Amino acid sequence: MFVARRIHTRAFKHDSRWPGWQAVIGIETHAQLKSKHKLFSEARTSDLGDTPNTHCVPFDAAFPGTLPRLNQACVDLALRAALALKCEVNPRSSFDRKHYFYSDLPSGYQITQHYAPFARNGMLLLDDCHVRITQMQLEQDTAKSTFVPRLGKSYIDLNRAGTGLIEIVTEPDMSSPEEAGQYVRALQSVLRTVGASDGNMEMGSLRCDVNVSVNRADMPAGSGTRCEVKNVNGVKFIMAAIRHEIARQKALLDSGVAVEQQTRGFDPNTFETYALRSKEDAQDYRYMPDPNLGVLRIGEDRLERLRATQPPLPWETRARLRDVYGLADREVNILMKLEEEHMGERIPAEGSIGAVAYLDRVCEHGQRDPKVIVNWMTQDLLGQLTAQHRTFADNPLSAEAFGQLIDLVQTGTITWTSGKHLLRHMLASPTIPPMELAGAQGFIVGGDAAAEGDELGQLCARALEAQSAEVVKYRAGKTNVINKILGWVMRESKGRADAKAAKEKLEELMR
Repeated sequence: MFVARRIHTRAFKHDSRWPGWQAVIGIETHAQLKSKHKLFSEARTSDLGDTPNTHCVPFDAAFPGTLPRLNQACVDLALRAALALKCEVNPRSSFDRKHYFYSDLPSGYQITQHYAPFARNGMLLLDDCHVRITQMQLEQDTAKSTFVPRLGKSYIDLNRAGTGLIEIVTEPDMSSPEEAGQYVRALQSVLRTVGASDGNMEMGSLRCDVNVSVNRADMPAGSGTRCEVKNVNGVKFIMAAIRHEIARQKALLDSGVAVEQQTRGFDPNTFETYALRSKEDAQDYRYMPDPNLGVLRIGEDRLERLRATQPPLPWETRARLRDVYGLADREVNILMKLEEEHMGERIPAEGSIGAVAYLDRVCEHGQRDPKVIVNWMTQDLLGQLTAQHRTFADNPLSAEAFGQLIDLVQTGTITWTSGKHLLRHMLASPTIPPMELAGAQGFIVGGDAAAEGDELGQLCARALEAQSAEVVKYRAGKTNVINKILGWVMRESKGRADAKAAKEKLEELMR
């Protein structure tokens, strides 16, 4: 996708890695819309692993006489992304045919929006800069071709053909691989938050074409020759491709050789780019209006309806977690990472909610400390789920049950150690009330005489006998060894003993 660039006004930072030079970077992102059906047909959107050529209809295979029918759900998802990126939505847009001939394009053209896209002039704020969005457009994906070297044949899978995409084109506002990586991560987060795309780069749902040019620091920014690296599908690879391309172009210019405008590929094994073909211009694609699709009209009432149901954007959620719940940046980052993993699921588990919504629900009931809840969520719950090879999206515990567990610990009904054991039992039996499970397992403080009163003293006495060497060290002045003796008490009582009372009793017996 090539568009006319606006005059570049941003002051570029000079990078010590390439002194005397500045890099100019723009990114074109193709994001698969999270729609059940394709952009112009009733065929269902496919996933990786689906049997080839099972999610296609005659239109996807370009049968003569078949006509496109615009999927309005795709339009709404695209509009949500445009609103989140602060774009100007065009009330009238249209579709064009982009002609080229390749085996994965059955009709010989791709339906896109070259001349009149549905949105323009957006912006995405990063930590210390902003990236301008030139335009956003709807278009259909191609089929997938697979070459089998042993047979010397290529096979075509039409499952992906016609899948709805949005192409997001930036201005060349980035000047380093790190800024490009930050932009892609931020864009991925926004698309996931509004539900426009699952943004899974490793699954091909988000693919980037990276435009890179290099010019001397005393020359106008963007005066270098631009090369495009096609279909890079990972943030690490995007940054590596940019680093290699800057080094390659700089080496050519240092030696007095002009950089040729090219379309290039990226090798993920060598982390190097390689030439594919000379750069095409718009006329090479012979764009023409699609005669089978009329004008796409987007009214203000439709935009207002979408604005009213737009979820909070990532930076808004981060601010709320800090300001309302008083969470530290580290805690916010963990929650937001869990939230993105949930939103990145193509088909989330039925009834599952993200980490932030889970925290909100636990905090709704009772006077619970959000920091305590987050600690239990990120340390204990997530730890036990990970040990079982499950993700937070697989969490079987309701927010109500999880809150009851925390209440049992906070009120002293069970000890903190017993709470950890109880959590494991709750994950195995999520429908049984926490209090009932705690009673059945003997975790309730005061419910087992072995951990109370005189019995606690007997338990501590046995601990001193079993840990006699540690007692000698304690009485010699190494008081920290009491924690080892206390650990013995807690293991023997299966976590039911009151740790504070047990420590006081041990200190009394060792005087």
